[in-house]
Amino acid sequence: MKISVIIVDDNSFIREGLKIILSTYAEFEVLDTVSDGKEAVDYCLKNKVDIALLDVRMPNMNGVEASKLITEQTSTKPIILTTFDDDEYILEAIKNGAKGYLLKNNDPEQIRDAIKSVYNGNSIIQEVILEKIKSNLAEKKAPETPIDLGLFTEREREIMSLIAKGYSNKAISKQLFISEGTVANYITSILNKTGLEHRTQIAIYYLKGKVE
Repeated sequence: MKISVIIVDDNSFIREGLKIILSTYAEFEVLDTVSDGKEAVDYCLKNKVDIALLDVRMPNMNGVEASKLITEQTSTKPIILTTFDDDEYILEAIKNGAKGYLLKNNDPEQIRDAIKSVYNGNSIIQEVILEKIKSNLAEKKAPETPIDLGLFTEREREIMSLIAKGYSNKAISKQLFISEGTVANYITSILNKTGLEHRTQIAIYYLKGKVE
């Protein structure tokens, strides 16, 4: 069964380029391309879409607002495709339901792998973007939301730290010499304690609370 995708970008060159690239992979079906967030929300409400690839800066409705509505009103999983100059949108997009945050200059294989990973229930944020978030937060004098370390076990804190460094569950399991299933159980525990929804939000939560 193919993964259904829509491409959302106000730049027609990027829309068509991504469509051509994704269409070369047998596992994807590009249902349509649209030019703004409002069109994306409307399309996802009317059609079964697995993944919405969203630009950030678009007319009528940007990718952050669209991610929020798509997450709240449909089963579609939003992935943001951005450029380096969109720093101010990163945290907002993740808080509003984006399951992935990637740079547009990625190799096609990286975009393909990210789509498949998000489709399979994971969240993706590139290490370079995490570093940008960490750098931005480090410029602040104090954490916005200090973490109550008493809420978490030592192992949970270790796992949050590794997630914030961009480690996958597999990489965490190798680093800590525990099974991937055990890692997943710890992540579920962290999500329950924090009220967060996915691992990317854990990374942001940890960075915002730990970076001084």
